[in-house]
Amino acid sequence: MSLRLLLALTSAYVVLLAVVALEVPLGIALRDRVDAEVRQQASAQAAIVAATAADLLTPAHRAQLQAVVDRTAAATRGRVLVVDRRGIVLADSAGPAMRGESYASRPEIATALTGRSVQNIRRSETLAEDLLTTSAPTVQRGRPSGAVRITQSVRAVDRAVHRSWVALALLGLLVLGLAAIVGALVAQRVARPVSRLERAAEQVAAGDLSVMAAVDGTREQRSLARSFNEMTARLARLLRSHQDFVADASHQLRTPLTALRLRLEEADAALDGGDPAVVREELRAATGEAHRLTRIVEELLILTRAPGMRPPAEAIELGTSAHEAVERWAPSAATRGIELTAVPCAPGRVHAARGDVDRVLDALIENAIAYSPAGTTVAVVAEAAAIHVDDEGPGLAEGEAEAVFERFRRGRTGRGTPGGSGLGLAIARELAGRWNATVALTPRTAGGTRATVGFAPATAAPRPAAGAGAETARRTA
Repeated sequence: MSLRLLLALTSAYVVLLAVVALEVPLGIALRDRVDAEVRQQASAQAAIVAATAADLLTPAHRAQLQAVVDRTAAATRGRVLVVDRRGIVLADSAGPAMRGESYASRPEIATALTGRSVQNIRRSETLAEDLLTTSAPTVQRGRPSGAVRITQSVRAVDRAVHRSWVALALLGLLVLGLAAIVGALVAQRVARPVSRLERAAEQVAAGDLSVMAAVDGTREQRSLARSFNEMTARLARLLRSHQDFVADASHQLRTPLTALRLRLEEADAALDGGDPAVVREELRAATGEAHRLTRIVEELLILTRAPGMRPPAEAIELGTSAHEAVERWAPSAATRGIELTAVPCAPGRVHAARGDVDRVLDALIENAIAYSPAGTTVAVVAEAAAIHVDDEGPGLAEGEAEAVFERFRRGRTGRGTPGGSGLGLAIARELAGRWNATVALTPRTAGGTRATVGFAPATAAPRPAAGAGAETARRTA
């Protein structure tokens, strides 16, 4: 998948999430609002009809009562009927067929005849649809004298809600389409400098170190292009330096080799002439040229191996190293109001470079001081083959115990703390690894973090020298 397509799909996906996150609650709120308005309107109409019909329940006012029922039915687009206190139908907007019938057994009518209004949705088997039923009592002299019932189909409400949902969906698709177009344009703008940089990298890989990437695009892309150009220029300089080194080495080796060859030829000629003194002189001179050649080769080998060389190991007392580290960092800890103590638990010696051990302890203690609050204690505990640095700081978040050892990776606490580069723990682990040692972080039961550097036993042979990366980390520390 190309970067352009990935960016376009990512943009569309983000907009899709935003549209769904906005439209779904909006649609639900709209549905609830429509439902609430319909219910409120039905309740109000039922109350109005009940108040009006309270004085029209006598046979003399039957025509007026029917007129009120018909008007209300037209306004609510439903069926309206009025019953007396026994539940007998007095007026029905559906026609005179049901007049005189008893509705006292209907739950909503029975509830209204007790003086309470009721509203619910029930299934009508006769009409095969859901109905919103609203009932209210008619009151005379403080007592129920009848009831009013309004039934409305919720199908129209559902259709209105569905139309609103469709409108929202179409609007969302329109927004998504526009976002896809904009995303494609942005992706093209972002991907174009990357494509040019890729072509430049291919040319460099083919051996053309004179290629320079165009510095354009976003700030990050311009920075990347400048870094690429600097890298290419550095590679060119390194290649030239390598070529110069080879040329210098060839020149330095050519002279003693030529002298050696000439001396041997002279010795051979003197041997043919029967002059032993000259032969011995030429052989001594040839031996001198051979020694000179050996020294030059050794110097060249040392020069080429210098970046990966490891300092010599020595027996180190961990308790002494811990005390010295505490003395180095005690003033810094005191300025932050932190007590730094050394706690030797058992005597122990390991084989390592003292400078590397000091740098590892410095990195661990510096981290503990940086992330511990004032008034707490940082303890450096020396054991037989390990040194622990215990702090009372906020500790590590889940999953950070290994992640913080990556270069430039800082934990949750580190991101909120000024300073720091995210290299200290990575360098500590790399330096420790040169001596078969490990560095790990674990949470403490009482709170805080324990940083541990564990060494191999003193009798174990150190592992072979690390490569150039380890030396780079040592020099960076």
